[in-house]
Amino acid sequence: MYQQGRDMSDIRENKTEVIVVGGGPAGIACAITIARAGHEVILIERGRFAGSKNVFGGAIYAQPTREIFPDFEKTAPLERKSIEHKYAILGNDDATVVSYRKKHEDAVSYSVIRGKFDRWMAEEAKKEGVILVEETVVRELIVENETVVGVKTELEDYYADIVVLADGVNSLLANQIGLRENIEPKDVAISVKEVYKLGKEKINDRFNLADDEGCIYEIFGGPMLGKLGLGFMYTNKDTVTIGLGVTLDEFGGKDAKPPYELLDKLKSHPVIAPLIKDGELLEYSAHLIPEGGYNKMPALCGAGVMIAGDAAMLVNNLHWEGTNLAMISGKIAGETAVVALSKGDFSENSLIRYQHELEKSFVIKDLKTYKDLMDVMHTQKTSYLDYYLRKINSFFEMFTSVNSTPKRELYWRFIKSYFKERKLIEILKDFGYAVKLLWGILIQ
Repeated sequence: MYQQGRDMSDIRENKTEVIVVGGGPAGIACAITIARAGHEVILIERGRFAGSKNVFGGAIYAQPTREIFPDFEKTAPLERKSIEHKYAILGNDDATVVSYRKKHEDAVSYSVIRGKFDRWMAEEAKKEGVILVEETVVRELIVENETVVGVKTELEDYYADIVVLADGVNSLLANQIGLRENIEPKDVAISVKEVYKLGKEKINDRFNLADDEGCIYEIFGGPMLGKLGLGFMYTNKDTVTIGLGVTLDEFGGKDAKPPYELLDKLKSHPVIAPLIKDGELLEYSAHLIPEGGYNKMPALCGAGVMIAGDAAMLVNNLHWEGTNLAMISGKIAGETAVVALSKGDFSENSLIRYQHELEKSFVIKDLKTYKDLMDVMHTQKTSYLDYYLRKINSFFEMFTSVNSTPKRELYWRFIKSYFKERKLIEILKDFGYAVKLLWGILIQ
């Protein structure tokens, strides 16, 4: 793979020090880090503006965001401070909801509208000297002597010492140079999202919030019962975002429902429907999200090139974390670029610093913690994402019922039902995979 840096005496038109492809959190964090160090950087975004192509629930986390924008809370277009996090396990028409609520001052995340927030980030980057090129599609990378030396766009070629790929989950550019294999359907999810206008007062009343307080829902089951997918809901200033993500392999077969039908079913669930009742639909969007995790990460660098954010499969799917991983990976890629520029060395051996620093950070450590999650869930989804979710709801139905049956009898009926409904081999398999997952999370 890319071993040699190129001749530094090479002078070309449209030559800069660093090109960053993709104007999302990873790309902007990378570009602004480089610009602040006094280097030339061009940020190329295919959309009409940064954030226009993103589908996002969504929440940003304060601590990693401050690493890029120390004072973002003063000027960024934030929606609500998230003080409550709810986990909803939906059956067909019932639900178990667990809620965690904290004091306003202790909240660590904010809901944002990505179109607004990414645009703000891009403007902040421009203030630092980043050259932003919008509505421009990078067709392919320019490779000379097994080294990436620039990009070809639909209009012209741009050359650089280093190219950073932050162009999203479907990074054809990474595929082009062999840093990443083709993605399998089970390794990506299709996320569909709708935004409903409800007004501040309705949101405050329905979610029990004050004006600047927000609530996040993570949703299991419902239309996703038996499928590898999760739902989500976020409160904004006067709108509510609702959506779901399901792995692409779930949409094969003649009985498979398209994503928008699953979302319609989620919206009609008796626990969810009252929260968005009479809302005005403002937006519908769909997007691919990387789900493969640690085991599906590509090579992170080559001669003259690094990969960050979704393009590097940096998403912690269990925690719905992607933006924070993207920002930190972009920052570390930017820092690596600065070191490489100071040395005049853009070889793979120089840029491998990026991978080493990522491995030291929470980004790779967290992905490694959950490295077995997707494999286990794919294998055991019928058990863990259907049977046991229904069983949780049936337990609480039994626990809260009063029908003149003694409680002890009810408890034993519930326990016996588990062994009647599951074969011994299935129980042992469920237990074995649960141990494997916990061992990976807590020990390995």
